[in-house]
Amino acid sequence: MSNILPILKKFDLTKADIVKKYQKDGRKIIGCSPYHLPVELVYASGMRPMGLWGSYGEISMAKEYFPAFYCSIVQRILELSLNGTFDCLSGIMVSIQCDSLKALGQNIKRTLGKNIPYIHVAMAQHRKIDVGVDFNEVQYNKVKAQLEEISGKKIKDEDIEKAIKLYNKSKILMREFVKLAAKHPEVITPTWRSKVLTIANAMDRAEYVENLEELNNALKEKDEVPWKGLKIVTTGILTNSYSLNQIFEENKMAIVEDEVAQESRQFRTLVEENTGNPIRALAKYLGDIEGDSILFDPDKKRTDMLIEKVKETGADGIVYVQAKFCDPEEFDYPLFKKVLENEGIKLLMIETDQQMTNFEQARTSLQTFAEML
Repeated sequence: MSNILPILKKFDLTKADIVKKYQKDGRKIIGCSPYHLPVELVYASGMRPMGLWGSYGEISMAKEYFPAFYCSIVQRILELSLNGTFDCLSGIMVSIQCDSLKALGQNIKRTLGKNIPYIHVAMAQHRKIDVGVDFNEVQYNKVKAQLEEISGKKIKDEDIEKAIKLYNKSKILMREFVKLAAKHPEVITPTWRSKVLTIANAMDRAEYVENLEELNNALKEKDEVPWKGLKIVTTGILTNSYSLNQIFEENKMAIVEDEVAQESRQFRTLVEENTGNPIRALAKYLGDIEGDSILFDPDKKRTDMLIEKVKETGADGIVYVQAKFCDPEEFDYPLFKKVLENEGIKLLMIETDQQMTNFEQARTSLQTFAEML
């Protein structure tokens, strides 16, 4: 652990730390909502994308725009835009991949959008067929034009291609890290695992690649130590709560794989390289993604993917972290619950939101689940 901890600390940054660094370097920042936005276009423009996934805290001003029974991630994003946290941004990009995000975009446009450019990203749900790819390509060209206006720089195809290759390299390294973390749960705890994977949404991707290569190489050199605790697979929208990860650790639960929107869904699919039309490659990428609750998936491949992850890792069970009032996730749960039970795979569902300050219910559930396993 002694030689790995200094490397891990390179990932132990807040977004505020990274914003200060960008500002010092004279970099413009574009805020990017969930999910699957063409962040490579932002990077190619010379600006830097900053993932906006909300944060844990109180919701007050956003309540004027949303009902109480609304996704807390979306509410916290709007709260941060209203309280001035996002004043450092040079623009904000919002997708419409779920009903909650559609309303977020309009509220951002009405509030923060008065002061900074608002970039609306429409995406076709019928993303696999040619007309869907055509539609997304047209939309991404519109995004490109807006980014050029904000940056004052023409975005060349070769710049987009370089960004695609850089992001693909980071995705491959993140996949490798997940496998190495499963082999070394005594070092890569749930807390550290979450920090390493989620800071990718904010850190300069070139710096992230350099740091992750260093971490992966250090983990490869480390001897495996038999894990005496439990192995679990997590699934849901996000599992980055410090309190929740501490409960995993208290119960000797190692996260050996995940199917989480903020984590592996971000890097399990690569963008095709060297196509001669990098914007169309980005549009096609959306259609290559499988098993995502946010995207149109009539075959519901997510269930088979979860079963495969459990079998590959020898996991003892699955913990499904339900983001409160997240409709796409709620629709998926009954479908894969039945199949997983038939497969004999243990499953626990716990509900969280970003206003939570008390995790005692989750603690009790996870303690009971650990005893069952």
